[in-house]
Amino acid sequence: MNRDEKRKKVDHLHEALQEARTVILSRFQGLTVAADSELRRKIAETGARYEVAKNTFIERAAAGTAVAPVAGNLSGTTSLAYTSSDPVALAKVLTAYAKGNPALVFKAGVVEGRVISMEDFNALALLPSREQLLAKSLYLIQAPAQQLASSLAGVARKLVTVIHQAVKENKFQASTGD
Repeated sequence: MNRDEKRKKVDHLHEALQEARTVILSRFQGLTVAADSELRRKIAETGARYEVAKNTFIERAAAGTAVAPVAGNLSGTTSLAYTSSDPVALAKVLTAYAKGNPALVFKAGVVEGRVISMEDFNALALLPSREQLLAKSLYLIQAPAQQLASSLAGVARKLVTVIHQAVKENKFQASTGD
């Protein structure tokens, strides 16, 4: 790789890291090509990106971004998984994949500009997806109105039942205007 290609790679990575809301650095040593391709496919399905880069490239590209604190002092083989959308979806894919492939080991992570520990990352993977959280929120907003409508319908239903019973027992008789 010549100097211009290296500079382009670092610039591309810098732009990607500036836009990313979530970045996970991991070691992938020992991962087969087939396993790596499967991981890339699963990550791409979430709308995230996965790249392998030299540690010096990552360190240079991270300068001036939220990733800078975790990009220094990297050693060994390093891959980056990053997304500008849903951090939970990326965390779910990575943790599920790492359970079946111990060659993928997490090094560090940044979510929404905050450095997170790997315990926090695992907790993030346990959260419901964005769509599930939105559905739960809508349910909680709708529930009081639904309960009120149900209560009002119950009062009307009871009134109809009482009137129907009264009609059956001939409680309503026409009066003869004497």
